[in-house]
Amino acid sequence: MDLSLKGRRALVCGSTQGIGRASAIVLARLGASVTLMARNQETLTQTAEALACDSGQEHDWLVADFSDPDGVKQAIGRALDDGRTYHVLVNNTGGPPGGQAIDAHPEEFERAFRAHVVCNQVLVQALVARMKAAGYGRIVNIISTSVRQPIPGLGVSNTVRGAVASWAKTLSMELAGFGITVNNVLPGFTETARLMGLIRAKAKARGASEEAIAEEMRSSVPMGRFGDPEEIANAVAFLASPAAAYISGQSLAVDGARTSAL
Repeated sequence: MDLSLKGRRALVCGSTQGIGRASAIVLARLGASVTLMARNQETLTQTAEALACDSGQEHDWLVADFSDPDGVKQAIGRALDDGRTYHVLVNNTGGPPGGQAIDAHPEEFERAFRAHVVCNQVLVQALVARMKAAGYGRIVNIISTSVRQPIPGLGVSNTVRGAVASWAKTLSMELAGFGITVNNVLPGFTETARLMGLIRAKAKARGASEEAIAEEMRSSVPMGRFGDPEEIANAVAFLASPAAAYISGQSLAVDGARTSAL
C-alpha cells in the first residue's frame, strides 16, 4: 500500500494545535513538505520545529485568520507567487461557540459560514488549477460527526458543518476527472482544547464538575475513551495518500463507534 507523500506539498490549516497540528506532523512523517497556516506566528514557528524534515522536505508557514477570507486569499496568493504546487489541502479551523441554534444571532451563522465554507472555497480555488496540472490532488476537510447526527448544544456548528459536507460532496463530483479527491474526516470526542472548552462551558451551565461532564461524555463512546488527535490525523493522512486514489465524496467518522447513524 502506497502511503508515501515524498515529493508532495501539503497545506494544513489550523495547524498549531489539536487535530490540525497532529495532521501536519503525520503528513511530514510520510514525506510531505508542509505549509502550516494559522493566525499565531509564534505557535506556527514552534509547530514547524516539531515536523520531521528529511532530505527534500521544506516546511514553512503562513499567518492568516479564518475570520478574514480576504486575508486568507492574500496569504495563499503570496505563497503561490513562487510557482509551487500544493498536492494536499487540509481544511481545518476552530469550531463556533456552543449554544442552541434557536438562541444564536444571525451574525453567528454568518461568521461560521465565512470561516468554514468561504475560506475553504478561497483555498480550493487558489490551489486546484495546479492540482489539475499535476494530476494529483487531495482535499480533506476536518469537520464533525454532527453531519451524521447533530450534537445537542452546538446549533451553529451543526449547521455550518453540514454546509461543508454538502460543498465537499459537490466538489468531489466536479473534480473527480482530474485526479483530485475530496473527502471529510468526522472526528468524535477528541482530546483537544476545543473539547476541553466545551466541557468547561457545559459544566458551568449545569453546575457540575468538569470531570463529571467528561465522564458522561466518555461513557457515550462505546470504546470508553476520547480519541487522540493523532488517531484522527492518521485518517487524514490515509485520505491524502496515493492509496486513497479511488475514494472521494466520502465522510469518514473517526469516533470510537459513538455515532449511531450509518
